[in-house]
Amino acid sequence: MRTLLITLSGVLTIAAVVPYLIEIVRGKTKPRIVSWFTWSLLTGIACAATFSDGQTASGILLLCATIEVLLVVVFGLKHGDRKIERLDIICQAAALAGLALWLIFNSPAVAVIATVIIDLIGSIPTIKHSWLRPYEETWITFGLCSLGAACTLLAITEWSVTAVAYPLYIVVVNVVMAMIILLSPRRKKRSGVAAQPREL
Repeated sequence: MRTLLITLSGVLTIAAVVPYLIEIVRGKTKPRIVSWFTWSLLTGIACAATFSDGQTASGILLLCATIEVLLVVVFGLKHGDRKIERLDIICQAAALAGLALWLIFNSPAVAVIATVIIDLIGSIPTIKHSWLRPYEETWITFGLCSLGAACTLLAITEWSVTAVAYPLYIVVVNVVMAMIILLSPRRKKRSGVAAQPREL
């Protein structure tokens, strides 16, 4: 059963990016490259830290998540939102500070906690973008990611920080992201129908 849950987690996580990439190519979804680039670095670091602590289930989830976000970065470089705002600069600075702290403490648990915090900070531009321009995001991708992470949580046999922190965070943040996209009052507005909302 555990093997099945781990496999399902990986499949859902990889499958989640497919509709997102299709929508990017179609020009409908415009990912915030700053957020996705930050996520690619952080999931890679968390993946290495999790595997180093012997947490296979969480490690596989994070490996698949790293592949997923890197694909969005590659596709988004041509079709995504590459604009950099002051908030983006603050998020990147916080990410670098967190990485420095991880290197100083040299602990897998500290690495995972730090990357969760930094990941949340790096998510702010996409959260903002999802609320202001929900028609440029794909909610199903975030929904599938949360399901994949939930499968990982069910497969965990040893409840520790390195095993639980990142999958739990992925469940929560992706559910929130999907709900923001679905509930935003701007969801039905399109560039060809209504004026684009001005970003703050």
